[in-house]
Amino acid sequence: MLGVTPLASPAQAAAALPTLSAKGAFLQDRATGAKKYGKAADIKRQMASTTKVMTAAVVLNTPGVDLSRKVTISQTYRDYVTAQGASTADLRTGDKATVRQLLHALMLPSGCDAAYALADTFGVGSTRAARTKQFIGQMNAKAASLGMTNTKFDSFDGISAAGDNYSTPRDLAQLASYAMRGSTLRGIMSTTKYVAPVTTSTGGTRTYTWYNTNQLLGSYSGAVGIKTGTGTAAGPCLLFAATRGDKTYVGVILNGTDRYNDAAKLLDYYYGSTTASTMKLRTLPQGAQRD
Repeated sequence: MLGVTPLASPAQAAAALPTLSAKGAFLQDRATGAKKYGKAADIKRQMASTTKVMTAAVVLNTPGVDLSRKVTISQTYRDYVTAQGASTADLRTGDKATVRQLLHALMLPSGCDAAYALADTFGVGSTRAARTKQFIGQMNAKAASLGMTNTKFDSFDGISAAGDNYSTPRDLAQLASYAMRGSTLRGIMSTTKYVAPVTTSTGGTRTYTWYNTNQLLGSYSGAVGIKTGTGTAAGPCLLFAATRGDKTYVGVILNGTDRYNDAAKLLDYYYGSTTASTMKLRTLPQGAQRD
């Protein structure tokens, strides 16, 4: 198959290599970094909301980051989501959410409002535009430090008017592997439901409930993350990870119309299992965000 480069063991050689819907894919051993599979591994593609993994990584990489710090939600963040027709955590103006809560709002329902709030809070500058631009600069600096040489971020959430927010399956596998290192982000990415009580502008309490858009969680045995993404140009995308026993794989699906089965089939191939054939996707409640 053109562009597909599997690295199989002798035992796997007898098994048929899975056929994927994805235009780009990658799988690697998280412990060793060894490549196990690649399809169009170095072709640049838009990555939609998988961008938010880097958003979270930059926040958590901030020296002395205080996860209990409270951030006041601006109407600007809500207006942005409305204007873009973007995925949202439905954060309400004037509410005060902690950074930890905003990271869950970013990663579970894929809230672009949460992404804006975090970029505005952790970027440096005298204006909101300057702060978000500087934050995106931090994202690119982190990508460079991880060796993501075919990646460019021009967005804090994956929405790119210029179409200049791109990466490759190989690069995103490096990001996925990095994201799995820290216990805080690893815990967030593996959470299927999160309840967040926040203080309102009038001093009351509002409780948000967010569900993880990544339906591989709770569906594939051993799945522990990572993040979905969907866009008109990007198509359905998925960064994923699974652990069985002492073996953890991280992988990438870009522009895959059947992304969850793609991920499950790749994992099955290297775990030597047949989970994909009977996998039933975890159902998201009515009204929950899809991404």
